[in-house]
Amino acid sequence: MSDNRNTILAVILSGLVLIAWQYFYNVPQMEKQREAQKQAELLKPTPQATPGAAPGTSTAPPATPGTPAVDAPVASRETVLAAGPRIKIDTPRVIGSIALKGARIDDLSLVQFRETVDPKSPAIVLLSPSGTAEPYYAEFLWLTPTGSSVKTPDAETVWQQEGSNSLSPSTPVVLKYENGQGLTFRRTISIDDRYLFSIKDEVNNQGSAPVTLYPFALISRGGKPPVSGYAILHEGLIGYLGEQGLQEYTYKNIDDSKTPTGPDSRGVIFQNVTDAWLGITDKYWATALLPETNATLEKARFTNGDKRYRVDYMLGAQTIPIGGSGVANARLFAGAKEAATVGLNFPLVGFGGYNKQLGLNHFDLLIDWGHFYFITKPMFLALDWFYRLVGNFGIAILLVTVIVKLLFFPLANKSYASMAKMKSVQPQLQALKERYPDDRVKQQQEMMEIYKKEKINPIAGCLPVALQIPVFFSLYKVLFITIEMRHAPFFGWIKDLSAPDPTNLFTLFGLIPFDPIALLGPHFGAYLVMGIWPIIMGITMWVQMKLNPAPPDPTQKIIFDWMPLIFTFMLAGFPAGLVIYWAWNNTLSVLQQSFIMRKNGVKVELFDNLKSTFAKKPT
Repeated sequence: MSDNRNTILAVILSGLVLIAWQYFYNVPQMEKQREAQKQAELLKPTPQATPGAAPGTSTAPPATPGTPAVDAPVASRETVLAAGPRIKIDTPRVIGSIALKGARIDDLSLVQFRETVDPKSPAIVLLSPSGTAEPYYAEFLWLTPTGSSVKTPDAETVWQQEGSNSLSPSTPVVLKYENGQGLTFRRTISIDDRYLFSIKDEVNNQGSAPVTLYPFALISRGGKPPVSGYAILHEGLIGYLGEQGLQEYTYKNIDDSKTPTGPDSRGVIFQNVTDAWLGITDKYWATALLPETNATLEKARFTNGDKRYRVDYMLGAQTIPIGGSGVANARLFAGAKEAATVGLNFPLVGFGGYNKQLGLNHFDLLIDWGHFYFITKPMFLALDWFYRLVGNFGIAILLVTVIVKLLFFPLANKSYASMAKMKSVQPQLQALKERYPDDRVKQQQEMMEIYKKEKINPIAGCLPVALQIPVFFSLYKVLFITIEMRHAPFFGWIKDLSAPDPTNLFTLFGLIPFDPIALLGPHFGAYLVMGIWPIIMGITMWVQMKLNPAPPDPTQKIIFDWMPLIFTFMLAGFPAGLVIYWAWNNTLSVLQQSFIMRKNGVKVELFDNLKSTFAKKPT
């Protein structure tokens, strides 16, 4: 390979890294979200007579409730919570309350997770009642056929609590409502020790005629919540709808959809779906409706109406005879997307979680492992295993790096051995240039003969870098999406491995009280953030470069001289865990390459190269 070809290759690799950094991290791809998947057409069901219904009673399927307007005026969360009777929710992981008005699950905080790394900071608030600035709640209803005069509980219904207990894993709550027409509605709500609500609705008919009802459930979220905006993470509406598979819709997807789902509403509708779940996901938190796996959803919808995003489903009709009863079971997940809780499908070593416990259909996809799950999942499992062993995710990253180096040891050895041989033939290559100074073709021919004779692969030096790329990406993905990495400390000033190093060279690590981002704006100021760990990473990369002699071509030399500095600035804004990995990997590579060079009888020129770098140039 010619020097020019090596130069071009180095430029291309550097460019690819820069493009990937720009695409995946520096500039959020807010306007380039994935297109909405193929939408199912909205089919209008044909009204049918229901056996046993009273003469003249309407049995046409109900119109799905529209999305109510955003509440105005907006009151504080505390004011709304204090406005009506509530049932306390108290578990080791969540606290909150259920409103007796509407029987909504609309007040939930995750006590094990805080807004900042400070353990005294407020707990994460997941659900909030209607009437607040960010209403977010789950509701379970019985719908009646179009035109029916049967009264069923709705958002304005005040339920009666049977008993005085609060909701805990050991004490479910029972609510009751009588409609004055002979129907008694009874709802039993229970919760496990994690994030699963179970809702059992019973209807007893002591009226004068059979009644047809449709079980219905929804999750509603007011306003467009802030999102990370990165292409590698889905935030928005999500579900797995039987044979229709995974459905992911960003808030923008729903806003831009063409299917009408009600007055002033847009969205996507699916019909006759079995073995499904659907919900709304954030980066670390989610809510999801989990109907029974054998239930057929007549309708499943992802919608937006008047700035409220919603997922809902309607089950088939139940006709309740006089003196009879009907039952509908529903489940709600509302909590943190912990892999061990949600589930993680992977051969032999995955976590079961709710996915296995409830027999759900790919519920583990609530966590966005991405298209390269076959490397991101093993990376997370390895980190999690070492974390359970040593109790620190930073140490786990260092140990996983060692394991990866051992796995690729044979390939890396061949690469470094080839590089060592290439260094040993440098005098011969230099002689070729002197022998054929004006004949580049002859130089190439003779050079390839030397490579062939010495069994040298001229591009072997790219292999160690190439091997790092999938590991780098998978670690970045795991650090970015998994809640287990959120606020995970290392040592010293690193309190959160998923966040950038908080120190900054340009403030003399806190001695100068100014913010370079504020001075130059977010676009340019972001390049004036340089923490201690990125500096350490840059030094290790520079040392690794100096392990080899300077390239004879001046252009190559300039590229390789500047590359550590470029990477230092590039990685300064990346999660600290990723920068620590890269610095540790560089250190191991220097040790490994030095060992192999000695083994192959090649002089390790590290200290000579370092000395020549700082030596005074002759005038």
